[in-house]
Amino acid sequence: MPSKTWCVQELLKVTTAYLKEKHVEAPRLNAEVLLAHQLDLDRVTLYLNFDQPLTEEELSGYRSLVKRRAAREPLQYITGVQEFWSLQMTVGPDVLIPRPETEILVEQALSLATETAAEKEDPLAIAELGTGCGAIAIVLARELTRVLIRATDVSQAALAVARHNARTHGVSDRIVFMKGDLWEPLKAGPWGFDLVVSNPPYVAASEMGDLPPEVRDHEPRRALDGGHEGMHFLKRIINGAPGFLNPGGWLVLEMAPHQMDRALELMDRSKAYDHKTRLKDYSGRYRVIQARKA
Repeated sequence: MPSKTWCVQELLKVTTAYLKEKHVEAPRLNAEVLLAHQLDLDRVTLYLNFDQPLTEEELSGYRSLVKRRAAREPLQYITGVQEFWSLQMTVGPDVLIPRPETEILVEQALSLATETAAEKEDPLAIAELGTGCGAIAIVLARELTRVLIRATDVSQAALAVARHNARTHGVSDRIVFMKGDLWEPLKAGPWGFDLVVSNPPYVAASEMGDLPPEVRDHEPRRALDGGHEGMHFLKRIINGAPGFLNPGGWLVLEMAPHQMDRALELMDRSKAYDHKTRLKDYSGRYRVIQARKA
């Protein structure tokens, strides 16, 4: 007896119900993205072909993708991409998946960089600590006309992904990727930076087990775990930045809302910063702190 022929519309309906049973958030969206990925279509074209039957090969490939998502592997690792700032970034298990809230960090960094650039003749000097897939550095390099960015990461595998993304978006000539822990690679040169930006690991070690399975079991732990109270890397960045910032240079940091007071306290204690400001993300939660080297 011939096997059942599945069309797009019917398959999406069944897959949505299955992913919902597996407690996958936004099951319909996931079903659509995976099928569009399998068929090498965009989602609009998928909708225009609801009655299209799938071949056995396409069906088998789709089932494999759905099985991975049902096991709570992140959708972005399955498709290999994540959109950030309207750019497609290649991602995989070696890098943290860029989050929408980090665009607030980028927005503010761009605003401060633009103001600074108007007051100087030389190209802007920017450092990014913990670049991961390179999303932040790449956006800054694309949006700013005269800039040189030094982006560090402790993971060689993450830097390989970042370099690939930089080539894809045509900014390899404006970013120097450097392997090492936070400030360590930057100690090799007499650089002074107009802007230091970072989205460091800031999940408290005690809270790692409470993260969703997609994050806890699949994203790189060292890109998430911020140690005691999530402050280990934030503290090192805040304390270290004055030694690398030019006078009047800016530090822009992403963190959790409950870490804001502690971070501001560290800045006050150092007596190295002024113009300290906290900023909210799109959901109305405090997410970014900026401060100027006094």
